[in-house]
Amino acid sequence: MPTRKIELHVHLEGAIRPATLLEIARRNGEALPADTVEGLTALYTFTDFRHFLDVWRMTTNCLRRADDFRQVVVDYAREASLHGAVYVEAIFSPAERVESHGIAWDEMYTGYTEGAVEARERFGVTVTFTPDLYRGCPVELAEECAVVSARYRERGVVGIGIGGDERRSGLAPYATAVGIARDRGLAFVPHAGETGGPESVREALALGAARVRHGFRAAEDPHLLAEIAERGVVLDVCPTSNLRTGVVTDLAGHPLPLLRAAGVHCSINTDDPAMFGTDLGREYELAARLGVTAEDAYAAGIAGALCDDRTRRRLRRGGAAT
Repeated sequence: MPTRKIELHVHLEGAIRPATLLEIARRNGEALPADTVEGLTALYTFTDFRHFLDVWRMTTNCLRRADDFRQVVVDYAREASLHGAVYVEAIFSPAERVESHGIAWDEMYTGYTEGAVEARERFGVTVTFTPDLYRGCPVELAEECAVVSARYRERGVVGIGIGGDERRSGLAPYATAVGIARDRGLAFVPHAGETGGPESVREALALGAARVRHGFRAAEDPHLLAEIAERGVVLDVCPTSNLRTGVVTDLAGHPLPLLRAAGVHCSINTDDPAMFGTDLGREYELAARLGVTAEDAYAAGIAGALCDDRTRRRLRRGGAAT
């Protein structure tokens, strides 16, 4: 039986295996840049972070219907459960679908949240959601996304995030959207400290981040690292993702050991597993090579999870949902 695991950082659009993505595109009459599993897999050889984002947008816009979004959740819950996952905090990017293809908010949120119900019933995996805005998103659209996300709080939406290239935009334009979400009971879990340096992490913390996705470049600033450790802020670390997008050159040079040596809690995650050719089991293996045990990662997952107290107690007992 695999070791129990918690995952706090996985983009559902980037978790769709190539064969399934082709199937979804065909039934929706959408053309992908490749029409075979081999061709689609070849697209996932990224030259840098911006190339990754370009491919991500190009391939994931084939998602159209509530059933597509439901399937994505159920399929990933099945996969994650095989690696021991009992709790997954999943990310999806609704504002991009609204802006680029006019997909209705409720079409997406209904599909995803219904998928979580099915995932729990079939695989015992609790799936909650933290919809992502993106840097460069129109401010009005971001604020609308925050309002819609809060409407689904009772159906498993627990937070809101901001992703994308940190070099494109700071977080300041989205302060109102973050405030709307927080006032309505959602936590803020932005990406920071991935393509941006320590200043990006500081900005996220100043805006009230409950947890930082990636955040590993805090290792470049000892004072910031000490602050993160003292405050108990969990960083969501994704080793393979960092290598595949080129933001870390090799595994031996990954900052994860520095983060842990400073006393920072680090959850271990896949980020976009289908696009990066990885899975949750592999990420835990890489983390172990960098000095983070499965027990360490699970404890960080409990500390960082945006779940209710009942779920947290169950996770402490190590149990799957029943």
